[in-house]
Amino acid sequence: MSFEVRGKLEVIYPEQQISEKFKKREFVIEVQSGMYPQFIKMQLTQDRCALIDNYQVGQEIMVSFDLKGRPYQKDGQTIYFTNIEAWRVSGVEAPSAQSPMSDDVPPPPPPVGGDTGGELPF
Repeated sequence: MSFEVRGKLEVIYPEQQISEKFKKREFVIEVQSGMYPQFIKMQLTQDRCALIDNYQVGQEIMVSFDLKGRPYQKDGQTIYFTNIEAWRVSGVEAPSAQSPMSDDVPPPPPPVGGDTGGELPF
């Protein structure tokens, strides 16, 4: 399952070598959802661990990710794990300081035909 989310980079953790053949790097993004922000921890694995190197805490990013889940048997019980595995990270450009609705935009021209006395011209 592939998903995408936009948020502010909150934390970048160091790379972890879990086993001889597996490494991961976790990070957290803050996502606005309703009234309260949500802090989502994601992971990059293997050769994708470096994808977060070009970004800094506080920066707005877009993350493409997969939800992955698996069962684990322990003491006769099944425990389920869910991972949010990022596979693409890209920066989000901040909106320009001057938008079309800024104060520098001139007012619309007066109606054609002069003053209408407050009445619509049609």
